[in-house]
Amino acid sequence: MARDLRVRRLRREAWGFVVGSACFLVGAVPFYAQAVGPVVVGATFCVGSVFFTLAAAIQLSLSGRRVPRRGTNPADRWDWWAAAVQLAGTLFFNISTAAALGAAIADPARLGAGWRPDAYGSVAFLVSSAFAVVATRDRGHLWDTDARTWHGTWLNLVGSVAFGASAVGAYVVPQTDSLVSAFWANLGTLLGAVCFLVAALLSRRTIDAPAPAASPGPRPAA
Repeated sequence: MARDLRVRRLRREAWGFVVGSACFLVGAVPFYAQAVGPVVVGATFCVGSVFFTLAAAIQLSLSGRRVPRRGTNPADRWDWWAAAVQLAGTLFFNISTAAALGAAIADPARLGAGWRPDAYGSVAFLVSSAFAVVATRDRGHLWDTDARTWHGTWLNLVGSVAFGASAVGAYVVPQTDSLVSAFWANLGTLLGAVCFLVAALLSRRTIDAPAPAASPGPRPAA
């Protein structure tokens, strides 16, 4: 009789983070920007932010499955708040990437469109990542022990720091009408996207999968 097997599969929310991170990673590569132009780059970031939001919404719906209340254990409480703040951050990135795309369509040479919500999104990601690290300290009491792992939370924290550096570099100085640092604006996005992508690819859950049925042996001779 076939027995069920315990297997590790990519988590549901991880699929959205994988696609979103890949879009941000590709969009931050200078050769890609030179090849396709600012409008396509803006569209790439915008699509990536939508996948981030979809994934964050799924993660929030799973994190404790309800708003923390009296009696909620600390791990679930921090986990829920990490997911909630992360979702808010993705919404800010939706606004900033949509503004940047609109600006690129209207004037491809324009810099800094949507910077303020981009900065807010970066701060939200930093706060969310810190909350997730705290939740992981008591991982055994989470509603799902696979929901947070040390490698995932720390990779996301490093990625959030990189996104913060990108937001600082992307600020346009009014007096010179130039970025604080185009180098960090691109490198921060690139490094952050790599961290988020790896963390998403490592995000697994354990499920029961039926074992393949044994093939019948040769039939005895008549």
